[in-house]
Amino acid sequence: MNKIKELYLKYKEVILYLFFGVTTTVLNLLIFWVFNDFILGEDLYLVSNIIAWILAAIFAYFVNKLFVFESKSWETKVALKELWEFLAARLFSFGVEEGGMFLVLDIFGFSEFSFDVMSYTVTGTLIAKGFFAVIVVILNYFFSKFIIFKKENKE
Repeated sequence: MNKIKELYLKYKEVILYLFFGVTTTVLNLLIFWVFNDFILGEDLYLVSNIIAWILAAIFAYFVNKLFVFESKSWETKVALKELWEFLAARLFSFGVEEGGMFLVLDIFGFSEFSFDVMSYTVTGTLIAKGFFAVIVVILNYFFSKFIIFKKENKE
């Protein structure tokens, strides 16, 4: 049991980031799916993506600050610096996702691709969203770890 605890403590940050990264990604995908399939429609997938990104980014900021990177300071200078860097990094990774989805779906025509799984149609849009979600999680980890919530920001 001590070996498991040692491994957890050694990799705690990565484990928590993966857990909350997956949680944030699932939240993002769920919101995207609801807006894309039921509210706005596939033609407005970029708008659905913006809405999903905003809501997931709000969630991600708080869980990353408090639980993953344990930056507990709410001192105005520290909190504003972290928030600004977080938003800048997330906007960059969002641009990668949004631009990548546009390229893959509209330019390369992947939006025409689909197949059925247990009476649900998996579309090219949903596949592209999932693919770029993985890229975004990786980008966001590096931004958060080495820029936004680096050790010197902690109390």
